[in-house]
Amino acid sequence: MNQPKINPYFMLAIGVIAVSSSAILVKLSSAPAPVIAFYRLFFSVVIMLPLFLIKYRHELKLITKRDWLFSAVSGVFLAFHFILWFESLNYTSVASSTVLVTLQPIFAFVGTYLFFKEKLKLQAILSGALGISGSIIVSWGDFAISGMALYGDFLALLACAMVTAYLLFGQTVRKRLSLITYTFVVYGICTFTLFLYVVTLQYELYPYPQSDWLYFVLLAIVPTLLGHTLFNWSLKWLSTSTISMSILFEPIGASILAYYILGEMVLWTQVIGGGVIIIGILMFLMSERKARRSFQKASITE
Repeated sequence: MNQPKINPYFMLAIGVIAVSSSAILVKLSSAPAPVIAFYRLFFSVVIMLPLFLIKYRHELKLITKRDWLFSAVSGVFLAFHFILWFESLNYTSVASSTVLVTLQPIFAFVGTYLFFKEKLKLQAILSGALGISGSIIVSWGDFAISGMALYGDFLALLACAMVTAYLLFGQTVRKRLSLITYTFVVYGICTFTLFLYVVTLQYELYPYPQSDWLYFVLLAIVPTLLGHTLFNWSLKWLSTSTISMSILFEPIGASILAYYILGEMVLWTQVIGGGVIIIGILMFLMSERKARRSFQKASITE
């Protein structure tokens, strides 16, 4: 595989910063969760459309039936990830929701082993467990607030499973397609799925306050086109498990933004847990990089 021109770990870090704004923008909007999700993806596809038509539309002929199937499944999983996660923010705090929705290593470790036979070393599993432990510490203070908060936590956990499935299915297609084509196709399928969901359940697509339309567009540009697109780009160079571990940084960024923008207090459990998360992520990334370098050296000497 050709080496990327830009360090994929750097791009992954930019993606995590971008997606950290997602929960804040959702909280600020007054629209129902499915409507917010629909417009987020709709505006994303609209913004991408000119570039796709001008430079990449010919690649549609290169997509196999298997690629279409996996892209469709990935798009549907992404749609329900957004619905469940945005709904969870109506019941629980930004910190707890983002913590639970980023517990992807639990699902990614199992998924990559069962479906893609991706081997994981003991150090990777231990560092993942450390990151997850930190996530639990961060959200501990919110678990006992109320039954509704617990319901929101459950929705966020389901959203976590959905986005992990989205990444797992997308990994097999992304390695054969260009970033723009893959992203446009999956986002298009996701948008169509969300539209059917909104129409079927009879949510109103309009009118909404002018501020909501600004939040819809910002959701499309910052966390979606910048954040998730960088994750998709990284899938070509990094494993699903690596991306899932790095996304654990999101609760930290989201909690900081929630403190300054929404006035949500930062608890001591979030500070301690955030530190544990960072240690776990650094351990995992160092292990992955060491293993990759060893593999590359072995390939050169052969």
